[in-house]
Amino acid sequence: MTWVLGDFILTSGYGGLMIIEPTSKSMSTLIKLRRLYVYTRTKYQEIMLVEFEELGRGLVIDNYIQSTESDEHIYHESLVHPALLTHPLPRKVLIIGGGEGATLREVLKHNCVEKAIMVDIDGELVEFAKKYLDVMHQGSFNDPRAEVIIMDGKEYVAKQPDKSFDAVIIDLTDPYSSEIAKSLYSEEFYREIYRILKDDGIMVTQAGNSFFYNKVYEWVYSNVSKVFPITMEYEAWVPSFGYSCNFIIGSKKYDPSRLDADSIDKKISERSLKLRYYNGRVHVSYVYKPITKPLKK
Repeated sequence: MTWVLGDFILTSGYGGLMIIEPTSKSMSTLIKLRRLYVYTRTKYQEIMLVEFEELGRGLVIDNYIQSTESDEHIYHESLVHPALLTHPLPRKVLIIGGGEGATLREVLKHNCVEKAIMVDIDGELVEFAKKYLDVMHQGSFNDPRAEVIIMDGKEYVAKQPDKSFDAVIIDLTDPYSSEIAKSLYSEEFYREIYRILKDDGIMVTQAGNSFFYNKVYEWVYSNVSKVFPITMEYEAWVPSFGYSCNFIIGSKKYDPSRLDADSIDKKISERSLKLRYYNGRVHVSYVYKPITKPLKK
């Protein structure tokens, strides 16, 4: 039996209730649920808090898994630390998106960060995360260095003075999964990010998947590379996503691909970072170009 709950598709079978998550336009992944805690619709999106049989507690938005207890550290460490460790001393960091608070958590691990501003359009999602997703934010919302602003990220950036931030971390829903976030992957938006970064500033964005959604990915990569003189693309396998998640760094001055494993490990030690996945060897592996499939003629 199959049920449709808003944008979510659930089915029974295989000894329990399963969520059907789209992997691509023609493929889906079945993931077994242990418990459905909360389903709600905010002004902007549909949210479901679940406990997966093998993945632990999970946040699902518009039928796409955003984070699960078992592997969210792979995604969030991969998003945050390559860019922040490339920069020699990031003091002021802007996060756009990141509603569950885990990106904020990773940014605040850097002992050199004096201010981390998180801007998310969906205040209901942020309050939802504060209440139910402590396993992910781990109290980061209460850190005195953190400031959370409920606002459209594009509008917030447009109002910021030139050269305001050392680093910008963009943690949005995929460019192909939601119309809300799509304009924040555009060349115009990246030019605004460039403007608010200091002369040695750096940014990073998650960019979905380059294999199943290669046309959209290439559009995002092209937009970043048109704006920033240094770009690096990389990917990390996230089991709950069912594919490798892609990331793109845009930098004004520092090249992340020139850092070797020893340099990264030294910086991790100097900043007293406690990490579960990312290290010098992982960073070096990121230098290789992500896998994309040929475009159909």
